[in-house]
Amino acid sequence: MTVVQFPFSAVVGHDDLRLALLLNAVHPGVGGVLVRGEKGTAKSTAVRALAALLPALTVVPGCRFGCDPASPDPGCPDGPHTGAVGESRPARLVELPVGATEDRLVGSLDLERALSEGVRAYQPGLLADAHRGVLYVDEVNLLHDHLVDLLLDAAAMGRAHVERDGVSVSHAARFLLVGTMNPEEGELRPQLLDRFGLAVEVRAARDVDTRVEVVRRRMGFDADPSAFAARYADDERATAERIAAARGRVGAVVLPDAELRRIASVCAAFDVDGMRADLVIARAAVAHAAWRGAGAVTEQDVRVAARLALPHRRRRDPFDEPGMDDGALDDALREAAEHEGPDDDGPGGGGDGGGGSPDPDPANGPSTRPDDANGPFDQEGEEADAAPAPASGSADSSADGAQPPSHPRANGPSDQPDRANGPFGQDGEGDVAPAPTGTFRARRLEVPGLGEGAPGRRSRARTDAGRVVRAAADVPRRAADVHLAASITAAAPHQRARGRSGPALVLRHDDLRATVREGREGNLVLFAVDASGSMAARARMSAVSGAVLSLLRDAYQRRDKVGLVTFRARGAELVLPPTSSVPAAQARMASMRTGGRTPLADGLLRAREVLRVERLRDPHRRALLVLLTDGRATVGRTVGRPGAAQVGDPVADACRAAALLAADGVATVVVDCESGPVRLGLAARVAAAAGGEIVTIGALSADGVTGVVRAARAA
Repeated sequence: MTVVQFPFSAVVGHDDLRLALLLNAVHPGVGGVLVRGEKGTAKSTAVRALAALLPALTVVPGCRFGCDPASPDPGCPDGPHTGAVGESRPARLVELPVGATEDRLVGSLDLERALSEGVRAYQPGLLADAHRGVLYVDEVNLLHDHLVDLLLDAAAMGRAHVERDGVSVSHAARFLLVGTMNPEEGELRPQLLDRFGLAVEVRAARDVDTRVEVVRRRMGFDADPSAFAARYADDERATAERIAAARGRVGAVVLPDAELRRIASVCAAFDVDGMRADLVIARAAVAHAAWRGAGAVTEQDVRVAARLALPHRRRRDPFDEPGMDDGALDDALREAAEHEGPDDDGPGGGGDGGGGSPDPDPANGPSTRPDDANGPFDQEGEEADAAPAPASGSADSSADGAQPPSHPRANGPSDQPDRANGPFGQDGEGDVAPAPTGTFRARRLEVPGLGEGAPGRRSRARTDAGRVVRAAADVPRRAADVHLAASITAAAPHQRARGRSGPALVLRHDDLRATVREGREGNLVLFAVDASGSMAARARMSAVSGAVLSLLRDAYQRRDKVGLVTFRARGAELVLPPTSSVPAAQARMASMRTGGRTPLADGLLRAREVLRVERLRDPHRRALLVLLTDGRATVGRTVGRPGAAQVGDPVADACRAAALLAADGVATVVVDCESGPVRLGLAARVAAAAGGEIVTIGALSADGVTGVVRAARAA
């Protein structure tokens, strides 16, 4: 049964997305597209629709690697293909699922043939299937980092190299790579972002008419996919023919020296790292010129390419939101033009670019006019009705749900050590936390023992990808898990009894041994921050904010989930539920309120409840609680009777709550924020009750001299 895809020409808006996909379809050397956007914005729909527009391929019959009979890969494992007669088939869209393994991606030893025939045979992976087609990775930010590295290496080199399980294979792997992600679920590391050629941001339209048209088209497609697709058949055919024509002329497009210098000048002006950005912009500009039907690259093409290739390469910090101001790009192009000499313009040089203004004729190139919901793909501008995406670190980020500070004293927090009896006390709104002090490189806080959570870079764990530590008499889950040496050793003493007569080894199921690997896992790092009046002195709270921000950076790099609980005034609040979006935690910290009394027991009990729920959701991800407090509890709570006030010792209540965390096996680190000439050491009592480690803010720095910071001891 043929599955009818939503037509590419019927996608409403998303001009940058469609243009970036088309440029890669014209010139796969551009390096792929990363599509960032909120959920429900037709990212996957647009990508899947593009595959239907790609020209059909001529392949060698029976070749598992899709070789072109006109120019077959000389190193093809299924070759040689001399004199082969080709057959036609559609270009493939190969989807890489988030849960894929390394052997599924690059291929591995054919275990069945190895065990039954005693030969080393290679079983191709998804990279081979995607050769000359589209490789689509939905939620690429959730893909394991080592798989992303393998994927992007193959995309950059055009070949996949497999060295594993006694197999050494190299095959062609040239494909259009498209990854989609929702930033709310976590970011890609900047190093991985840079490996994508182009990146676009998509947002749902805020214009009512556009949203109505989106719903109308989707419901029309769902009601009768074939009839809906037939209405756009002419537009689809015209787009497919234009892609094929642009592919045919892309090799003849001239890139004048003047435009090459313009590209280099723009990249230098934006201070991008390395030379990949220059190459990507050059290739994308050539593809755009071919798409327009032009014979030479102009400033118009350079501007379009730079706008798609530079935003995700300008991140100087893990918490920086990818993006670029169009005004800054115009300034860079203007400065590049001012430095050009009178003889710099080659054929089709910058003089025809119109100062970067696109050709208004849709027949000659994309237009900057707003989408009227009927224009299929000829627009280079951003969606006219989409509001600009806020920076992830800003307090008014809609993706994070944080609201901008509204208190009139947001810029002037109090320097008084305690506001419990003032207007911002127990019932008050409180002051906005002051800006953090300088950040530092944080030490690694580890959860003790050996876990089995998601791959990361924090605590020791049994993982699918890591160093081999031993073999186990367990049933291997996949071919890559078989410990060959141990399996052969187990089977060797029984060969005579089993009547072995040929070269093949006689194996039985109970001979197989599994490989045990040890690597690192990501954890759930829950921050519990004391935001009460005793912590609200400006210098102290700035230091605490700086420490939390430093630990958040560390969590980002180690691929952790993070959550944030604050407690002040009358109780504790879950400011940020556990999430993989570390920048979201930073945004919530920026709008945190301070002041009031110190309900430390409430904060610990709230943290315990959050960890209990998360343990049910993901039992394999171990948690680390980082409590930042001076220990000066002023509000008690009867542990075991939520909501009941305790007249006794609030610190003792906090210690009882900490003991419950220890009983749950939660690893705890207490950061003692107490300062001044008189120190009571109350935070140390809480740490002892939790069975955790007590450290100072200074001891969190990896550059300090106080020794390695470790997490809580086993309960």
